[in-house]
Amino acid sequence: MPPAPKGEPAGERGGWRRGEAPGPAAPPGVRFDRPTGRLAKVLRRRGQIPAPLFCLAAMVLVQTGIALSKPLFGPLGVSGTTFLRLGFAAVVLLAVTRPRLRGLRPRDLAAAALLGMASAGMTFLFAGAIDRLPMGTAATIEFLGPLAVALVFARRAGHLLWALLAAGGVALLTLLGEGGGAGGNGLDPVGLLYAFGAAACYAAYILFTDRVGAVFQGFQGLAVSMTVGALSLAPFGLGQAWDGLTAPGASPVVLLASVAGVSLLVPVIPYALEMTALRRMPQRVFSVLVSLEPAVSALVGLVVLGQLLNAVQLAGIGCVVAASVGATLTGRR
Repeated sequence: MPPAPKGEPAGERGGWRRGEAPGPAAPPGVRFDRPTGRLAKVLRRRGQIPAPLFCLAAMVLVQTGIALSKPLFGPLGVSGTTFLRLGFAAVVLLAVTRPRLRGLRPRDLAAAALLGMASAGMTFLFAGAIDRLPMGTAATIEFLGPLAVALVFARRAGHLLWALLAAGGVALLTLLGEGGGAGGNGLDPVGLLYAFGAAACYAAYILFTDRVGAVFQGFQGLAVSMTVGALSLAPFGLGQAWDGLTAPGASPVVLLASVAGVSLLVPVIPYALEMTALRRMPQRVFSVLVSLEPAVSALVGLVVLGQLLNAVQLAGIGCVVAASVGATLTGRR
């Protein structure tokens, strides 16, 4: 990702100053230096609520939305569910933001399109991963994407230790942690491929976020990229979604209502909460909190889906979380 102009971050979560390691990516196209809607203003007025709670609430909502998506994979399929979820989110965001594309350069529009495809790939591949793996395991592997970007741009020899710690955590999860998944079976190799693919898309997502955030205002970049993401998944998910909605005995209204509710949990409401948190806390603190997301995913997987991880897998998640926190803190000194 190219540095933001004059070495300053274009978005609090997606950009970073020159020589610093980036934190996890911001919502695409969100600029935090300008008002971004009535919901953000209402949340911002609630100054009595500690800012970290907004961040934690956003993570819980994201992971809960992902967990609630899993039961829809049966009737609608992974690609069908993902397509409908992105489609609903795109429609809501387009209606709210009404993005203006006039005056934008072709390369800016291309960046938004690439960001949308990276977002779609990340969403689809992660959905495929959680269909076959425990949520905590899938989320931890996916989190290697932003961690890798942070380590690459940090350019400090000491960060090799954090990379080794993260690698050790993944080894605990994938090699020594077998039997800790649902049903006590070993980890599905196809699910692991999906998870590592989601991590690669997550890294690409970060690399395009800063450029889009520097050009678009408010949620407009998010609306454009989400629309592109939904369209890019249409060839794979539209037919599967249609078959699921029109299958004998299916309840299309119930299924569509469920997908619509999940699409609000991921990403619309969490991004509004994150923006509110970012306006009231330092970027480094925010990035440290976001590093807890794999642990939050494991907890939500346990509570919502009953996925119990063993001690080895929990240790692996802890290693990756510690590596992310360490890379964030040492990379921003």
